[in-house]
Amino acid sequence: MALLVAGLILFLGVHSVSIVAPAWRDAQIARHGEKPWKGLYTLVSLAGLLLLIYGYCVARQSPVVLYTPPTALRHAALLLMVPVFPLLLAAYLPGRIQRIAKHPMLLAVKFWATAHLLANGTLADVLLFGAFLLWAVADRISVKRRAVPHRVPGASPAARNDVIVVVVGLLVYAVFLLRAHLWMTGVSPLG
Repeated sequence: MALLVAGLILFLGVHSVSIVAPAWRDAQIARHGEKPWKGLYTLVSLAGLLLLIYGYCVARQSPVVLYTPPTALRHAALLLMVPVFPLLLAAYLPGRIQRIAKHPMLLAVKFWATAHLLANGTLADVLLFGAFLLWAVADRISVKRRAVPHRVPGASPAARNDVIVVVVGLLVYAVFLLRAHLWMTGVSPLG
């Protein structure tokens, strides 16, 4: 469990710099340059991600069950996951969906984390998905308070982007639902 927690601290910690120390972040970019900052950010993020994935896999081998979700919540989780991939794509393909969601990637993380908290009840699940949910809520609040938003670079705004976001996002969801989730985690979301 310690590896999972360390990975979460590293991964979500680096992703929280803009939340807790935006002036320090901007000063580091001004001092060292944007590319070195992004390089270091990427390395720390990748190290944290790998550590949390490994820690989660290790923790799943000796699960500590906190609650057993009823089947109905697992079905609700499948429904909550439907908008996740379209919202992730909307972060990079501006259109009406991005404008309405305002911060589609953060909204996608909230849906993803909530769905997984509904469907899974081990301590490792609660730590992983609960931490991501809390981070996404904190980051959304922080984004509202920032004077100048940091935009995710992407395509030019266009109406066709919404069609692409929905069609491709739902196709990716179907692939995850039918194959990729089982391949990646060893667990089929369909039971």
